[in-house]
Amino acid sequence: MVKRWLIWCNNPHSAVRVMRPFFSAFISSSYRFLHTGTRACCYSKTHSEAKYKDPFKLGSSDLKTLYDDIKKELFNTTKELKDMCEYYFDGKGKAFRPMLVVLMARACNTHYNNFREVHPAQRSIALVAEMIHTASLVHDDVIDGANARRGKQTVNQIWGERKAVLAGDFILSAASVAVARIGNAAVISILSQVIEDLVRGEFLQLGSKENENERFAHYLEKTFKKTASLIANSCKAVSILACPDPKVHEIAYQYGKNIGIAFQLIDDVLDFTSCADQLGKPTAADLRLGLATGPVLFACQKFPELNAMILRRFSLPGDVEQAWQYVSESDGVRQTTFLAQRYCSEAIKEISKLQPSPERDALIQLTETVLTRDK
Repeated sequence: MVKRWLIWCNNPHSAVRVMRPFFSAFISSSYRFLHTGTRACCYSKTHSEAKYKDPFKLGSSDLKTLYDDIKKELFNTTKELKDMCEYYFDGKGKAFRPMLVVLMARACNTHYNNFREVHPAQRSIALVAEMIHTASLVHDDVIDGANARRGKQTVNQIWGERKAVLAGDFILSAASVAVARIGNAAVISILSQVIEDLVRGEFLQLGSKENENERFAHYLEKTFKKTASLIANSCKAVSILACPDPKVHEIAYQYGKNIGIAFQLIDDVLDFTSCADQLGKPTAADLRLGLATGPVLFACQKFPELNAMILRRFSLPGDVEQAWQYVSESDGVRQTTFLAQRYCSEAIKEISKLQPSPERDALIQLTETVLTRDK
C-alpha cells in the first residue's frame, strides 16, 4: 500500500516550501480548464464567467449567527453544563465545516434549479456539523489528556474529565435533536453514521497494526472515520435536501471525503512543521500520544528502525525525539503533503461535475486553502 503512495509522491515540486505557488498555479490551470475546456457533460453557462471569491466571505452571510444559534440548541440545561458546552462556541473557530456545508448547499441548489439560497434545513446541517465536530474535540481532549485547545485551556482541564465527557455527550444529544427536527429519514441516517464513524475511528487510533504493509491502510481508514466522514456525509446530506439525483449526492460525498482526508493529512504535517503558537496546541503531540501519522509512516521507508518504535507507540525514553529526527531527515513531510494534493485533485475533479457557480468555484478554491494553511 505504501509503495503505491510513494509512486504518487515522487515529485520534487511537492515540498512544503513551494507548495503555495505550485498549487496556486494548479488551481489557476484547473479553473481555466473548467471554463474553456471540453467536458463530457455540458451544463448551462450561467455563472460560467464567475471569478473566484474568498470562500469564507461567500459563505459568511449564511453563518452570521452560527454560534448564537448553536447556543440556543444548548439552552435547556444547568448553568455549569451550559458554560462547558458553550466554551468552544466562542466565535473564534474557523467554522470550516459549516462554511463548506453552506457552499455545497448553494452549489447543489444552483445545479438542480438555479436557486442559490440555502434552505433552513440545509443551514441546520451546518450547525449540526459544527456541533458534532466540537463534541468530538471535547471527547478527544479527555482521551488524550490534552491541556490546550485553540490557544486556551481545555474543558477537561477546567472542569475535570468526568464532566467534560458529559458535556461532549450533551452536545451530541442536542445535535441529534436538531437533526431529527429536519424530518428527513435519509439525512437522519447519514448523520447518525457520522457519530458511529467517530467512535470507530477513535478505536482505530487506539490500536495499531503489527503488519507493516497494513499500517497505511489502517491510518487512512482512521483518517476517514475521525475527520472526513463528518465532512463527506454533511455534504451529502445537504445535497439530498437540494435535489433527488443520486449522482449529485455521490459528487457531494466524494468531494467531502477527499477534501476531508486532505485536511487531516495537512494537520498531521503541521504537527511536524508548525510551532505551538500557530497550532494552538503543543507540537509533536501525535508522537507523544503514540500515534504514527503520514510523515512517520513515509519516513519508515528510509528509516526501518521506526517500525519498532511504532509498535511500542514511542513509549521508551528518547523515542519521540528520535522519531522526530528521522522524520526531519526523510521525505515524510513532503510525501504526505503531495498525497494531500492528490486528494484535493480528486475533490476538484468531483465538484467540477456540477454546473458552474460562484459557490462551486469557491469549493475548488477551498482545496488550496486546505493545502496552504499553517494552523
